Amino acid sequence: MTTSENDLLLGKISRGFDQLDADGDGLLGEQDHVLMGKRVAAGLGYVPGSPEEQRIVDMYVRVWRDVHLPHLPAGTDAIGRDDFITSTRGLADDPDAADATLGALAREFLKIADIDADGRVTPAEFLTFQRGHFPGLPEQDAEVAFAHLDTDGDGYLSPDEFVRATIEYWTSTDPDAPGNWWIGSSAR
Repeated sequence: MTTSENDLLLGKISRGFDQLDADGDGLLGEQDHVLMGKRVAAGLGYVPGSPEEQRIVDMYVRVWRDVHLPHLPAGTDAIGRDDFITSTRGLADDPDAADATLGALAREFLKIADIDADGRVTPAEFLTFQRGHFPGLPEQDAEVAFAHLDTDGDGYLSPDEFVRATIEYWTSTDPDAPGNWWIGSSAR
């Protein structure tokens, strides 16, 4: 891997962590997932404290508990920025581990992003989902990102496109990989 490829990957991972740390405490933990779930629910128009909001929050907490938490050392309930970057960077060299972790994460998030449960993600669903994670994502950036991620050009993200984009964002060193656009054009 060249220096520029490594810089690209580390830049994406760093930016991703900064966005996912929803409470800004320098750690990624369950509370961040609660906050992301609440942002997605609000984006969908669900009333705070409603059963609909709680369903979304519960899905995010389940992602934390089932996908992230098992990979932390015993007794740890959050991961710091440096450890997150190191562990995520390591997935770039292990496609099977990347699919087992990031692919599993993407498949769970797909259940949230596919709001109408029709098996595909529309541009509007993508924007709502992404703003739950990346609240400052401009709509125009999301539209450009979606166009790059929709590799078959049918106007939707299929489950394969969604999962591939997630994995590519967090692991690809290819500057032309569509997944680099996962959180908008400013991620490149």
